[in-house]
Order: sequence, then structure tokens, then C-alpha cells
Amino acid sequence: MLYYAGIDIAKRAHQMVVVDETGQAIGKPLTITNTRNGFVQCVDTLHALPATVHVALEATGPYWLALYEHLSAAGFTVQVFNPLQVHAYRKTGVRITKTDRRDAFWIANFLRIGGSATTPSPNPQLLQLRELTRFRWNLIDQIGDNKRRILNVLDRIFPEYETLFSDVFLTSSRTLLKHAASADEIAAFDLSELAALLRAGSRGRFGLTKAQQVLDAAKNSVGIAFLADAAQLEVGCLIAQLEFLQSQVEQVDRAIETLLTPLPQHLTSIVGIGPVTAATILGEIGDIQRFASLEKLVGYTGIDARVYQSGQFTGSEMHMSKRGSPYLRRAVWLAANVARQHDPELHAYYERKRAEGKHHNTVIGALCRKLLARIFVVLKEQRPYEVRSGSQTA
Repeated sequence: MLYYAGIDIAKRAHQMVVVDETGQAIGKPLTITNTRNGFVQCVDTLHALPATVHVALEATGPYWLALYEHLSAAGFTVQVFNPLQVHAYRKTGVRITKTDRRDAFWIANFLRIGGSATTPSPNPQLLQLRELTRFRWNLIDQIGDNKRRILNVLDRIFPEYETLFSDVFLTSSRTLLKHAASADEIAAFDLSELAALLRAGSRGRFGLTKAQQVLDAAKNSVGIAFLADAAQLEVGCLIAQLEFLQSQVEQVDRAIETLLTPLPQHLTSIVGIGPVTAATILGEIGDIQRFASLEKLVGYTGIDARVYQSGQFTGSEMHMSKRGSPYLRRAVWLAANVARQHDPELHAYYERKRAEGKHHNTVIGALCRKLLARIFVVLKEQRPYEVRSGSQTA
């Protein structure tokens, strides 16, 4: 006889329901507090059942990991379902009832009927990579938000400033903005003083010519003068935050490199994939063996086409499903953009499709799939990417 235990995961407490081979609930649902005592109670309850027990739970946020580890250490084989799988199975029911206990019941029955599970191998190094790379992407997003806020302030007090430098956030530009941000403040600079400031910030690249250009723009600016004091404080604080965030990214990059170096991953042998991108891909994919085919990896990345068909109607506009890991999708998308510039085969493919009238994003989506094919083979076979017979294939 077999029993099937389904566990609905939450932050503070989980719900467990056990069913038999016919799908009937066994005993009462168990509330598992997210504590050591709660985990011990869960294991004791499962061991006390008069049958072999298979266990399944949802991969909800980070909250499933501790219970997964505890149950695995206790000798149970635990399967982990993607919440989207359970949600789709729940919709097969006639009554729409949404409670944690009911969800646990659906998980148990999904396991009973042989639902396809995504069971990760909790490799500590890969989990650390996932944590650090996700944290890094968060820092990058904060940096982007910070830059947009600085530009928003400059648009009010010195709208011409953005045209003076190839990048407003160059060291030389940031050095100037720390001293003055509004057009009136910059216009009050002595030419030689401004030239010295720019020369120091640019390590000699800029001097009198650039200083004169900045002064002329400041004197003819249409910026709002009465906001100068407040804006200077805002810009100063935002630049300090920007530099702090950038220093944190550098710190995280060093930690990622330390974790990545001993791993036999070979991803960086693929054009377009650097260390940080490789770390993101590894952390998000985890054990490549849980993907039986390239199509399953493509689906997990969320770059597969979303198809709508009903009767004689088939949707003509195809869009990415954007399911699965957004971090993996973002990493592969960026890698595809780099690869199309530096990989001869992918560059030729990109140019050919663009010439056919395909949209940039459509072609990049196709390149993502090509990169995933290379990633899939390299990870499955644990070997570097190779160029064979004059064509770039894995």
C-alpha cells in the first residue's frame, strides 16, 4: 500500500494532507509550523503511517527549502512541483475552493496520479550562486532606478546637461555634479577652476575646451533656478547612493567569481556568456538532469511561444510565455544580445532575419533558443562549447 502526502508551503506554517491510492484523505490535515519542532512533528507523523509514504510539496519562494532538506535527511523521497503545475491541475476540479488545506489535497493527488515533478538537487554552491546572482540583479535594478531619478532632477534644473557628456555617469561628470548640479551653480564657476575639476575627474581627458562647453551651456540653460538648492541635495545624495550600489555590485561579483571558479561548468566557453551570466544560468537551472529535453529547458526559461487555438481559430500573433525563471530569461536574453554582435553565425542569422523584416525582439528570442541549445548540450555533456566544420554548433 502507498500513501501520498501533499504539503502546501507558506511562510509561517505549512499544511499537509495524506491520501491513499484511491485519493481518499487519511486522517486529519496537519499544520506544520515552520520551526524545528514542527518539522519533527511532520516526520513523526509520516513515520507513524502504516504504509510507504511518497511526499510532494510546492516550490513556493524560498520557504520550501528548509522542510525539503529536513524530510530528505529523514529518508523520504520528496518531489517538488512547480506551483503552475499544481494550479493547472487544481482547475480540473468542479468546485472552486481555495484554501491551504485544499491545496495540500490537490498536491497529494497530483503526486498520486504521477504528476511531473521538478525535483532539484540542493547543491549548496548552486544555491549560493542563485542567491548572489538574484541579489546582484536586484542591485543592478536599483542602480538603474537611481540613474533615472538623477536624470529626472537634471531635466528640471539643467536639461542641457545630458548632451555635454557621452554618459552622464562618467567619473568626470559625477565629480562635477558632486560640486554643483544646477545650471546657475555651474555657470558661477571660474573657467580655470572648472577645467581643473574636470581634468582631475577625467584623468586628463577633459580640460579647458570641455570646461568652456559646460559653462556656455550652463549660462544659456532654461533650467529652473529656484529649485537649485533642493536639487543639489537630491543629486548629491543620489550620486552617493549610486557609488555605494556600484561598490556592492563589485563586492558581489568577487564572491560570485569565487563560487564559480571551482565548478566544472564550461558555460563561459560560449560566446556571449561571461562569468556573471554563467553564474546566473547555473544557479537558476540547478541540476540540468531534471530537464529531459531542450524543449523543457526552453519552457522553464519562458521563451517558448504561447499558442492559442480553439476550434478552427489559431492565434496568429505569437508571444513568449514568460513563465519559469525570470532571472534565467533575463540572463539568456542579455547573452543573446552580446552573442549576436560577436558570434559570426549568430550575427549572420540576426542580420538575415532583420533583412526579412523580423522585429529585433523576435530575432533575439530566436537567438535565445539557439543559445539555450548550446547551454543544454554543454551542461549535459560537461564539455566546452566547440565550433565544428566551419559552423558554430555545440
